[in-house]
Formats: sequence, C-alpha cells, structure tokens
Amino acid sequence: MNYFFDTRFMFESIPKIIQYLPITLEIAVASMVIAIIIGIFTALIKIYKIPVLKQISWIYVSFIRGTPLLVQLYITYYGIPKVLNLFQSQYGLFINVDINTISTTYYALFAFSINLGAYLSETIRSAIESVDIGQFEAAESIGMNHIQLMLKIVLPQAALVALPNLGNTLISTVKDTSLIFMISIIDVMGEAQIIGARTLRFFEVYIAVSLIYWITCVLLERCFYLLEKRLRVYERSIV
Repeated sequence: MNYFFDTRFMFESIPKIIQYLPITLEIAVASMVIAIIIGIFTALIKIYKIPVLKQISWIYVSFIRGTPLLVQLYITYYGIPKVLNLFQSQYGLFINVDINTISTTYYALFAFSINLGAYLSETIRSAIESVDIGQFEAAESIGMNHIQLMLKIVLPQAALVALPNLGNTLISTVKDTSLIFMISIIDVMGEAQIIGARTLRFFEVYIAVSLIYWITCVLLERCFYLLEKRLRVYERSIV
C-alpha cells in the first residue's frame, strides 16, 4: 500500500509546492485587474457602437474565444520578441530594450489579460445594459456628462451585477495559470511537475497540488461571497 501511495511524501511535497503560490496568485490577480479595464473599454465600444472600433473589438473577442489559451500563450511568448526585434532592426525603436532580459512573467501576464479581457467584455456589457434606462435619463437631466454617468451611476451598479461572474472568472484564472509552466514559468503546477519528474511520484504530487488549488479556490469563493453579501446589504439600504 505504501508503494502504491506514499502519504508522507505527499504531505512533504505541499510546503515545497505552496511556496510558488504567490506567483500563481500574482499573475491571476494582476491579469484580472488589467482585463477588467480592457473589458470595460471593449464593452463601451459595443454599447455605443463606435465605428471601426466596433469591428475591431468584434474580431478581437471572436479570435480570443475561438482559440485555446495555450495557443495564445505560445503566440505571445514567441511572437512579442519577434515583433520587438523587428522594431529594433527595421525602425530603430526600443533600442534600449534588451529583449533577452524581459521576464517571461510579462508574456504570461499579457496573454492572460488579453484573454480575460475578451470574456469579461461580454460580462461587463450585459451588466451595464442591466442598469435601468431611467437612471441614464435622470443623470442626463441633472447635467451629468457620459464620464460622470458611467463612473457615478452605471459602473457601481454594473459591478454588483457582474461580481459573481468576476469571482468565477478569477477562480478559473487561478486554475488556468497551470499552463504557464509551458513557457518556462515555475508556479504551483510547474514545481509539482519538477518534483514529480525528480522522484517519479507523480500521483502523490498531483494529489498535493490539487489540494492546494482546491483550498485556494474555496478561499477565493468565500471572499467573493462575503463581498457580494456586504454589497447586497448596502444595495438594500439604498432602496
């Protein structure tokens, strides 16, 4: 039984793996913040039907939704250095940038932000459109411009509507970061694979890493639940 599954080794692996959890969370949270900004702008372009930008945003969202995240990671990882090299050699731009010293983490952050931005744009768009049209008219009647309307009236209410989907997206992103080992970033999953390859105890290591992901996602889910509950109380007090 000990040969089949080494419980002691599994528990000994957890501290070694969990020390890379900050890298996983940093990429997930940072890309989520950037993606929300991208999602807001993309959603507003669709809502206001801005010429040219509307077509570009449609192509962007369609491409991201129609291709795997792993492919997008590879395109970013191999493509950005080529583009920077082209700018340096052909146009004399970024001549002070040493492409070889750029951290791979930035490539992962870029790929995840672009990916999440496309998905969140639809979530944010539907949340904005759920706000009562009467509030738009009331804000305009007291002289608010579009920026004030969005910042003070629409986005706070839309954020409450979108919060459950934002929480689910962040949890999914934490799990999706397991792909970044494919571009040589050592995170939770990367360290697990290294330990497994070194000891050939893949079963125990993968059980250990699954527990880490599970507990992390449960804690994140709980945080979003408490945040939503708090905001719902605030909403009811206004009504």
